[in-house]
Amino acid sequence: MNLSEKVALRLLSNLDPEKAHNLAIRALKFGFIPKTQGFQAKSLELSVAGLKFKNPLGLAAGFDKNAEAIKPLLEFGFGFIEVGAVTPLAQIGNPKPRLFRLKEDSAIINRFGFNNDGMHEVSKRLSKRPSNGIVGLNLGANKNSADRINDFATVFKTCSEFIDFATVNVSSPNTENLRKLQSDKELRKLLNEVSAGQDDLKTKVPVFLKIAPDLEQEELKNIALVA
Repeated sequence: MNLSEKVALRLLSNLDPEKAHNLAIRALKFGFIPKTQGFQAKSLELSVAGLKFKNPLGLAAGFDKNAEAIKPLLEFGFGFIEVGAVTPLAQIGNPKPRLFRLKEDSAIINRFGFNNDGMHEVSKRLSKRPSNGIVGLNLGANKNSADRINDFATVFKTCSEFIDFATVNVSSPNTENLRKLQSDKELRKLLNEVSAGQDDLKTKVPVFLKIAPDLEQEELKNIALVA
């Protein structure tokens, strides 16, 4: 790490964590971070669901929520970038502060609550994305929606032509009652509706399912049977 990198890291670590995150996105977006050539090795290439990944290490949803910095992030060498979570309508998320550093653990706690610019704004940005990398979209539901299942399908149908894969996110603890969609009945309805969207659009965009990390074995078995 050179001197300028050390100074930048020190400055960011002294900022409010959410402000530091937003500053990093802006720096990437406007080209203030030097370009880098990610190392690639043939031995790391793999294929999953018909997609060919340069390597298995990707950037998860939550960093570039609004598809603002896809190109520079791909240039770092990630095997894929997943943007979002994105909901039909823009929403501000949970009250601040909602991002907390755990310095001793080199970790953070995130309580954002699906803050994003909404599917129409994000789809415009996705339409301009580079074609030489794999980009996925994390699907979400609005906090105050009367039909959250429809929200997931709506975001998928709106954005599917601009993405390589989608992820149905029913794992977040930061949107009240969202995890109830992991129950057998609700999950079946949700996946059927997204699948119907695939059929309507005649798209082969694969859909993955993101579930909570703290489920019991029986719950995992039931979800696997439904999916």
